[in-house]
Amino acid sequence: MSDERLKPAPLVIDGRAMQPPEPLERALAALDTLPAEGELVMLLYCHPNPLFNILRNNGFVWQETVAEDGTHEIRIRRA
Repeated sequence: MSDERLKPAPLVIDGRAMQPPEPLERALAALDTLPAEGELVMLLYCHPNPLFNILRNNGFVWQETVAEDGTHEIRIRRA
């Protein structure tokens, strides 16, 4: 069995229709319970600098891609 099959499915928070600070609050709550091999995927219409500062200071890494429609897909994992 490959390692990919052992990883939990990513938790997705679609914050594109949410008003601040709801996406940040939901992300922080999800990160508190994120399994060691887990991944949080956030979908936003902005570049969330406050979130990135929190991630950096708390041992998380992320990858951000921007789709043609302006959606920022941010994949977050423990470092």
